[in-house]
Amino acid sequence: MSSMTDPDAPLTRDAVLGGRLILAQPARGHRIGHDAILLSALAGPDDRTIIDFGAGVGGAGLAALIRQPAASAVLVEREPDLAGLAAGNAAANGLEGRCRAVCADVTTLNRAGGERLEPADLVLANPPFNLVSAHRTSPDGARARAHMAEDGLLEAWTVAAARCLKAAGRLGLILRPSEMEMLFRALSGRFGALEIRPVHPAPDRPAVRILARAIKGRRTPPALLPPLILADAQGGPSTAALAVLAGDPLAPG
Repeated sequence: MSSMTDPDAPLTRDAVLGGRLILAQPARGHRIGHDAILLSALAGPDDRTIIDFGAGVGGAGLAALIRQPAASAVLVEREPDLAGLAAGNAAANGLEGRCRAVCADVTTLNRAGGERLEPADLVLANPPFNLVSAHRTSPDGARARAHMAEDGLLEAWTVAAARCLKAAGRLGLILRPSEMEMLFRALSGRFGALEIRPVHPAPDRPAVRILARAIKGRRTPPALLPPLILADAQGGPSTAALAVLAGDPLAPG
């Protein structure tokens, strides 16, 4: 990701997907990184309608639209300022006709009194990954809310995804490996055919993320896919990582 604005300014404009997507985002606080772009790679050509949970400034959802030109998306973000930036980023990249931003709490979607969304083919989710009870929070409020999860939040997001997906729709997530047990519990009885792809920082290092994809209503056992290695043995970006971050699909399972 390359920055195109003074980092001391309130907002920066950053290029991702090899420059095909430009994102305005806060100079400080929670910012788009590799996680959102890797998550967007879970979108496939059959995913014509996408909902991005916890969209922030729209990184994963908009990147998915660049990857899949026939798709449309709804970007769901509970922070009004970030939801506004997501809408602005869609317009700035010529995607406003295929995308809208909604300011809402994910857990209220398609419930009484909550935002109503049409059932989608794919939900993308990058849930907050640190339990509030176990970590010191960031002094930046938006950053803290982006990274801190309440107990049960992953399950609540999974339940919301089931409400928002078509029959046999897919849920794609990026998580820390330590959250796999919680993921299995959250998916139980709701999703199956789980595919997990470990993401390693280097060939000799443990995984730091997992990319997970599951199908609503299926009971097929889980599968472990070949890993994505971010750096090669010499410490430079791997060919596979560079390709995915530039917009190529993930290697087949």
